[in-house]
Amino acid sequence: MGAKTDKLLAVLKLQPVVPVLIIDDAAHAVPLAKALVAGGLKAIEITMRTAAALEAVKRVAGEVEGAVVGAGTILNPAHFEAAVAAGSQFIVSPGTTAELLVAAAASDIPLLPGAATASEVMNLREKGYEVLKFFPAEQAGGAGYLKALSSPLAGTLFCPTGGISLKNARDYLSLPNVVCVGGSWVAPKELVAAGDWAGITKLASEACALLG
Repeated sequence: MGAKTDKLLAVLKLQPVVPVLIIDDAAHAVPLAKALVAGGLKAIEITMRTAAALEAVKRVAGEVEGAVVGAGTILNPAHFEAAVAAGSQFIVSPGTTAELLVAAAASDIPLLPGAATASEVMNLREKGYEVLKFFPAEQAGGAGYLKALSSPLAGTLFCPTGGISLKNARDYLSLPNVVCVGGSWVAPKELVAAGDWAGITKLASEACALLG
C-alpha cells in the first residue's frame, strides 16, 4: 500500500486543485484537458457519470502531453477495471464498498476512496489508506469539520470535494490535513460548450495561484 500511497500523493501534490469534470461529448476531452494543463492543472479527474466518460479518459491519456488523467465516481469493481483499461492513472470513489476495496487491492493503480465521517476514515485507515477524498465536503461539515478531524485522526490527508469554489478553497487548503481540493468550477459547462478554452486556461491559472 505504501507504494500506491506515494504514487497517489505524487499526483495530488501536482497542484492545489484537481478539476472534477463531467464530459458529455468525448470530442471536448482533448481540448479541455489541454486548456487545463496549459493553466497548470495537470492532474484531471473525469467522472464516470456520462456515456462519453471512458472514451474521454482514453483520449486524454493517449493525446494530451503532461496530463495525468484519473477516473471518478467509481462505484464498483466493473467501473474500476474499465477505467483502468481506458488509461486512468488514479481512481476516485465517492465512498467505498468491500468489493471495491478488493478490486483496488488487486490493482497497481491507486484509489482515492471517499469518506464523510470519522468512522469511515477509521475503517479505511485499518485497510491501509492514508489519503482520502472528503465528500461531499461542504454538505458534510466543511473546512471546520476537517479541522476538527486533524488532531484525533492525525496522519490522514484529504482531498475535499463537493461545493468547493474559488471563494472557499483557501479555507480548506490552509488546513494541515488537506493535500489539495477537487472542484468543477475550473471547467464551467458554458465555457466547455462554447469551446472557450482560453477562458478555461485562465480559470486553471487562477486555481493554481491559490497556493501562491
